[in-house]
Amino acid sequence: MVVCKFDNNVELFVASLENAAIAKVLRAIELLEQFGHRLGMPHSKNVERRLFELRVRGVQEVRIFYTFHRGEAVLLHGYVKQSRRIPARELVITRQKLQVLDGI
Repeated sequence: MVVCKFDNNVELFVASLENAAIAKVLRAIELLEQFGHRLGMPHSKNVERRLFELRVRGVQEVRIFYTFHRGEAVLLHGYVKQSRRIPARELVITRQKLQVLDGI
């Protein structure tokens, strides 16, 4: 499956991480390419309808929201997890990007 980025913000976010976290994120993206819709826990979790999170464990707990659009996995937004719940701000940003993607 093809994995693409919604915008450069995802790429900049990944580049801002520690080297070990970057390697784990790239591995998680490879797993998404390989398994697509079949990728499940602990690497991927369904957050809400059409919205999933790529889960990267380590010193930096990284989450990257993605969706499936026209046969591709589209990486929408990423953040470093600091609490048990998904911050509302992160979901708002992701939902806005998802709306823009739906309009394309």
